[in-house]
Amino acid sequence: MPARRRTTLSAAAVVLLISAAVLSSCSDDGKRADGGASAGAGPAGSAGRGTSPLENPDGTKPGLAPLTSPEEQKSGRELIAKVATAAAGPKDGYDRNEFGPAWTDNVDGVPGGHNNCDTRNDLLARDGSAVERKDGSKCVVTSMTIHDPYTGKTVDWNKQQASKIQIDHVMPLSYDWQMGASTWEKSKRVQIANDPLNLIPADGSQNASKGDSGPSAWLPANPEIRCAYAVRFAQVSLKYRLPVTTADKKAMLQQCGG
Repeated sequence: MPARRRTTLSAAAVVLLISAAVLSSCSDDGKRADGGASAGAGPAGSAGRGTSPLENPDGTKPGLAPLTSPEEQKSGRELIAKVATAAAGPKDGYDRNEFGPAWTDNVDGVPGGHNNCDTRNDLLARDGSAVERKDGSKCVVTSMTIHDPYTGKTVDWNKQQASKIQIDHVMPLSYDWQMGASTWEKSKRVQIANDPLNLIPADGSQNASKGDSGPSAWLPANPEIRCAYAVRFAQVSLKYRLPVTTADKKAMLQQCGG
């Protein structure tokens, strides 16, 4: 009998140990203690709600994920270091129409061009989840859930509140104009205005506050995303061979620990 009692207690202890391990692996918000999401939990942390710009060189993958590890930030600095610098030119002659009709599908040389869906709806579908479209349409997004990297918040969006989520030109069009796009053929300006690499759906107030600012004057409110934002800015700069100001390049490097 004593031996049997010891065996029973040992089995109970194993059950308790297993239970404790399961409980300790999850925090109150449904995430594992090691940072992952537990089975059946809601969305993972912000790092799981977008794609690293280092893994998304053409901008076709959804969102913008933070670059947090020393290795990622080093890679970010190395990419930013390749960006040329120059003084900003005059804004004279700039007009939004110089970059073509807003969100035109009639664009060559960028992903999503001529796919029978305008750029804005392409971007909402790229970054949104639980996307619903207008009856009879394969294009027009009427509602979705979207993670805004600029604020770190998840937004339930519908077309009746269209301005709640706006499409940000990472490298603003007026900035492009001042840094050299004023001399381009118009078809190239239409490209940069509709290139998914240069476009992030984000909080409307963030987009409004940014205006045509470069990274030395404006950065996303969410500090976790600032290195990734600087890298995306650099990717657009390099693709289109547009320089940035010296102050902006310095600010971009600083966001990635430089």
